[in-house]
Amino acid sequence: MTTGKKMERDVDCWLTDMDGVLVHENKAIPGAAELINQWREKKKPFLVLTNNSIYTPRDLSARLARSGIDVPEDQLWTSALATAAFLKDQSPGGSAFIIGEAGITTAMHEAGFVMTDTDPDYVVLGETRTYSFEAITRAIRLINNGARFIVTNPDVTSPSQEGPLPATGAVAALITSATKREPYVVGKPNPMMFRSALNKLGAHSLRTGMIGDRMDTDVVAGIEAGLHTVLVLTGIAQRDDLEQYPFRPKEILDSVADLLEDDNAQAIKSGEKEARKSETKK
Repeated sequence: MTTGKKMERDVDCWLTDMDGVLVHENKAIPGAAELINQWREKKKPFLVLTNNSIYTPRDLSARLARSGIDVPEDQLWTSALATAAFLKDQSPGGSAFIIGEAGITTAMHEAGFVMTDTDPDYVVLGETRTYSFEAITRAIRLINNGARFIVTNPDVTSPSQEGPLPATGAVAALITSATKREPYVVGKPNPMMFRSALNKLGAHSLRTGMIGDRMDTDVVAGIEAGLHTVLVLTGIAQRDDLEQYPFRPKEILDSVADLLEDDNAQAIKSGEKEARKSETKK
């Protein structure tokens, strides 16, 4: 395990989490835009990943652009896209009852699935801000009647300005309690999400790096997928938290700015110094 950026990395492709790594509360983390540009200039394939299944890649690309980070739609990979890719492989042209928003419904439609509440092959639970009791009841009855239960991601809460909201994992637990049926969860920490991202890139795990801000999703899934794992300390995990886990990332960095090459890194540091001077003057 290395804590600085001097480590020799045999990495041809990169996967990176979004929230806590590239952006925080819709503001770009210093060095994030420059790192994306550096990968593009060096022609290193990359994907930006998120467990959030609410948004389409177009939505997320626009959100990142507002933060000053240029990531095209085809370089975003969500738990919704991973779920659709998995189910397309499992049951091409199948049918599904879906609870969720545009991210999952669009992905499933583009994967060739018929959306129905009558005898579907699958019940697919994604994230939404307005979980319907009627829809949850329908899902329970369909699962009891034989539909297979799929969940896009295991997150039990999602953030909001007012505080935590119940999310996909919490609603999945409710459905499991009512049906006695455990779902198959596609998103992190299932390494399935990383493997599907590697397939999209045509990349090999031995030469791919994963950057994340969580030990319990990004790092453990990256290790299980055989990736070079990088933990940054700009999101959920802090250095003191590492002792809770029996595994370690390959590298621990303060932020993605530590992955920049010298000229770009110096520019970021200069900008940070100027910002601190401005704050001091105020």
